[in-house]
Amino acid sequence: MTAGQDITREYKAHVSEIRRRWDNALQAEGYDSALIHAGSKLVSFLDDYEYPFRCNPHLLWWLPLTRHHDSALLVRPGRRPRLYYYQPDDYWYLPPTDPQSWWAEEFDVIPVRAAEAWKQAETGAHAAFVGDADTFTSAVNPDQLNPSRLLNRVHLERTRKTSYEIACMAEAANLGAIAHKAAEKAFRAGLSEYDIHQQYCMAIKLVDAELPYGNIVALNEHGSVLHYQAHAQQVPGELHSFLLDAGATVHAYASDITRTYAAADGEFAEMISAMDEMQQQLCAAVVAGLDFRQLHLRAYLGVAGILKDFQIIKTSAEDAVATGLCSVFSPHGLGHFLGLQTHDVAGLIDDADGTPIPRPEGHPFLRLTRNLEAGNVLTIEPGLYFIEPLLRKWRENGDASAINWDKVNAWSQYGGIRIEDNVLVTDGTARNLTREAFANLEV
Repeated sequence: MTAGQDITREYKAHVSEIRRRWDNALQAEGYDSALIHAGSKLVSFLDDYEYPFRCNPHLLWWLPLTRHHDSALLVRPGRRPRLYYYQPDDYWYLPPTDPQSWWAEEFDVIPVRAAEAWKQAETGAHAAFVGDADTFTSAVNPDQLNPSRLLNRVHLERTRKTSYEIACMAEAANLGAIAHKAAEKAFRAGLSEYDIHQQYCMAIKLVDAELPYGNIVALNEHGSVLHYQAHAQQVPGELHSFLLDAGATVHAYASDITRTYAAADGEFAEMISAMDEMQQQLCAAVVAGLDFRQLHLRAYLGVAGILKDFQIIKTSAEDAVATGLCSVFSPHGLGHFLGLQTHDVAGLIDDADGTPIPRPEGHPFLRLTRNLEAGNVLTIEPGLYFIEPLLRKWRENGDASAINWDKVNAWSQYGGIRIEDNVLVTDGTARNLTREAFANLEV
């Protein structure tokens, strides 16, 4: 049986569980129904160009309509969900195909030709409307649109993945591993960032719009730009390093994987190995009940220890964390929830009121502060970088003597190191979806 068939086998149970969760959320907040809109295409200013469509993740939680703008789903407690499946007569663009049985059997599917056909839905007197399309939001009362307590309840539920969701994400990790290997091969062959990116996409037959986020394909010092967005077409005169942060999607579920490579053996390759070893220790520490903030702080201590071991800083690891020096080299959080969105929802809230769970002082960019639960999928991605503006500010305003500037100058052309895996929290030992995927390639 293929991986795709295994995934669809889990789908019926997934829909049943999502119905139960939505029913409970609607009843708890006193709603008769929820109408979830896919979203509409966005047209560029003064033109007829349409930007790539991204579907409302609340709809994608129910069914994999990644390209189906202006569809809508009516959810009513105790009743079968009803899908208004937008399938226009169109000769400018290819319209959606007929519904596929593996998902359509779980819904009352009503094919519609008009983009606003959802207005015929029998929502009841007290309905919630979930979405962001202009034609949707302008047609409903503001107090019914995206009610925060209802969405907070749903967001919290989305953090606990079903077997179907885990199967999708495991397959997305498999695709990501295949593409990462192709990209590494392209790097070793001396290709440009642009050509490496093309090799990545070709390896798994996905176009840019189907990726969960824009690939970060960074050679040399570009690895110090955390969300480096360019794909340079010229190859550097000398290759030092390669950082690749890129994933894949399966039925809208994402993988998010980062690997860093040295062009040659030596001290930078040893630094990558040290980061990789530390990162795997962090992954192994993931367990239900863990306060993720504590793991984040442990990661900072680990990065500071590597900085000390490689004589990049002159203070102890503990002092580097306490004074903020470590944040100069590692300014981002350890990880985030992953699922239908790369930075998935509810990482910073505690309840339906949206009560925030504070970040540790001095760590403003951490995206996950909750205690972990079985079913969570999250990234573990410690980083170590040589970021010119942060280093300059420290030199001007901090204790400049705490840094070995000769080492910094030597490593700046290498950019930085990030190692990122996708980890499933269980009731026992965590499951590393990314390491499994790379191991599968070696069988």
